[in-house]
Amino acid sequence: MGTRAAGPMTRTADRAAPPPGSNVRRADRPRKSLWRRVLLVAAMILATLNIWTGGPVLALWVGSKVQGTYSTLKMSAVGAVVLVLAVVVFLLVKAIAWLDVRYAEAVGRAPKARQVRPWLRSLAGRYGDPKKVPQPVTALEWVLVTMVVIVVALFEVWFFVFAGSPLPKQ
Repeated sequence: MGTRAAGPMTRTADRAAPPPGSNVRRADRPRKSLWRRVLLVAAMILATLNIWTGGPVLALWVGSKVQGTYSTLKMSAVGAVVLVLAVVVFLLVKAIAWLDVRYAEAVGRAPKARQVRPWLRSLAGRYGDPKKVPQPVTALEWVLVTMVVIVVALFEVWFFVFAGSPLPKQ
């Protein structure tokens, strides 16, 4: 088992590349420092939290500035809230996707091929390919699921404990 001509694109027979899209770490993909990975996960958590809190608060603040001192609600204020919220959420989702790619690089995971247009995807492997290896859960998936569970739990606590009843007291 020898090697071919020396160069950056050669492989030895004993060190074959993993299949494309797999999360198997290759030997030539070094792991980055622990601090970089921790900071990337912290940034993912912060961006995910701001989708639930920072974005809506910023949108409401901008809407309040557009509203001014009028006592009746202006449609321009509502439009400003909707527009700002849409832009902020779009930017945060893009930031989270960028952070996920950087985290994949930091842990040495091979980049995942993304299907841009799902309607072009083949249906052959849709219902379970026996050769397909299950992918491990990524850090981004852990962050997103954890944040959704926390936010739903906090909403339930607020709704059932602190919000009070809207019914008039007798």
